[in-house]
Amino acid sequence: MPATIDLPAYFHRPPAPARIGFVSLGHHVYWPQFAGLREQLLAYHAEFAARLAGFGVELVDCGMSDSTTAAARLAAELAAADVDLVIVFLATYAPSANCLPLAQRTGRPLVLAALQPEAALDYPRATTYTQLCNDNICSLPEVCCALERAGLPAADAVVGRLRDDPRAWRRLSGWCDIARGLRALRRGRLGLMGHVYEGMLDMNSDPTMVEALLGPHVEHLELDDLAACTAAVTEPEIDERLELIREFFTFPPPGSDPIAGPVNPEELAWAARVSVGLERLVSDFGLDGLAYYYRGRDGNANERLACSLAVGSSLLTGRGVPIAGELDLKNCVAMLLMDRLGAGGSFAEIHPIDFDGDFVLVGHDGPHHVGIAAGRPVLRGLSVLHGKSGRAPGVEFAIAHGPITLLALTQTRHGRFKFVVAEGESLPGPIPATGNTNTRARFGPDVADFLERWCLAGPTHHFALGVGHRAETLVGLARVLGVECQVVAQANCGR
Repeated sequence: MPATIDLPAYFHRPPAPARIGFVSLGHHVYWPQFAGLREQLLAYHAEFAARLAGFGVELVDCGMSDSTTAAARLAAELAAADVDLVIVFLATYAPSANCLPLAQRTGRPLVLAALQPEAALDYPRATTYTQLCNDNICSLPEVCCALERAGLPAADAVVGRLRDDPRAWRRLSGWCDIARGLRALRRGRLGLMGHVYEGMLDMNSDPTMVEALLGPHVEHLELDDLAACTAAVTEPEIDERLELIREFFTFPPPGSDPIAGPVNPEELAWAARVSVGLERLVSDFGLDGLAYYYRGRDGNANERLACSLAVGSSLLTGRGVPIAGELDLKNCVAMLLMDRLGAGGSFAEIHPIDFDGDFVLVGHDGPHHVGIAAGRPVLRGLSVLHGKSGRAPGVEFAIAHGPITLLALTQTRHGRFKFVVAEGESLPGPIPATGNTNTRARFGPDVADFLERWCLAGPTHHFALGVGHRAETLVGLARVLGVECQVVAQANCGR
């Protein structure tokens, strides 16, 4: 492999960015009454802030809002910093007026955290001072009520201990992940190239409503744009991409499927050229994701271009630029969100059921998230792209074994967006050698019951398949987006 190619560096990605505003609430009336109280509460504030910063977010620490004047000033600072979400630490009792401007003037979700420093008061030695140091819960009902009456309800309220409380800090870590998703939507640019696969009525969507209700700009592209980018690719770039592909993918002997054979060298070279061209397209238009489809006609140039996108799309998806086939714009959004939550987000749909093993295969042809593959992905030469025109190398793998989550972004009869979510498990075991992804996925209570409930929830037939159990985070994300969320299956419901 040439020294110019560093495969780990090519796929290395730091956590998705998020900018969290952080403010503590206090009450200035207490400061002259209790010497040292403000300083003690600011020490707790610093401890809280250090823990938040450890979640890999950019923290905008504005200090303490201990009066209405301070609240207005800190709200202006948060708005100027363009934070994605605000976490408010209720350090002691504070009037709700010290908090309301933080919601009114930032326009960002507020998460209220009443985390108490001590597990309990030392009752024989307790004083009013020590009570005020641990009075984090006292104003939480008042603040929640004020926000509700203002039409700006809190995104969440987390009650717990400042130290040694995995539940509370897991919740707050989840809100940092939600902030990553919110930032991706607010600042995102998604490409739309082609038209929806004919007859797939669930996938038709209104790009204006995607922009208006979810946030990302939708850039309308032509295959001509991709053709121009691909034509500009040089031979050295093709050679370098071929080396990367050969290093990253395996090329097994043919399996039982007669249409999935060895990869044709000329078709692989063309797929490598298209892969580089696709990256140029993404760069030229500043895209964070792309949905595409071209039906094809009599082997024309655009058909050859569009049918060879699986390799390049999978490489890009694995690097955080989700590519959705069949022009499924909604699923591109779902894949983007799952990726920014750190879950991956592979393009998938329901495949045959294994009733004996109580699992269902989930996968798809076309682009996938190679960053969450179980082992090295496979390339097979497909002489037929079932349901589509042309021939090209196909990407085959199962995603990593262990906890998984499905996210379908669908729409209701009223045109509103809706999340359909399920937690399950990816199982080890063989998958069909068809040049498509397939993952053995198990969901409770049994496969038939799960699939009935999943389908009746009205999802699109595509969904984003990610690793880890993410339902709790997705429920919170849906709440701040104003999107309905239906969780069809959830593991460890008693968490």
